Amino acid sequence: MQKQPKKLLAAVEDLFFTVKIGEAAKRAGLDVEFIKNDKDLLAKAREERPALIIFDLNFSDMQPLKVIAKLKGNAESKSISLIGYLSHVQGELKQKAHETGCDMVLARSALSQNLEQILKRHSGAL
Repeated sequence: MQKQPKKLLAAVEDLFFTVKIGEAAKRAGLDVEFIKNDKDLLAKAREERPALIIFDLNFSDMQPLKVIAKLKGNAESKSISLIGYLSHVQGELKQKAHETGCDMVLARSALSQNLEQILKRHSGAL
């Protein structure tokens, strides 16, 4: 019996990061799904219990801080690891994301540099 790959959800609208996350997830053995609205993301998080959710903290249509608060406030989804990324100059948004419950907040460049290692850790490959 073959083991199902762990799931990764990504709330990302930037095409560069969509491609980068998709390729890194494949190499890490994670099944990735890109979600474009908060209702779908919350439903998928509860149904599928992903290993990780990655948020573009500047994805205005998603309202990531509200979604993070809902995920961390729900018993079914509060244990899911949440990673947010933003511009390195957005210190106030970084602080708010941490306060809201985001487990890790990284600058775009740091996420880009460390993405494969982060995903391998969440897939259980490391």
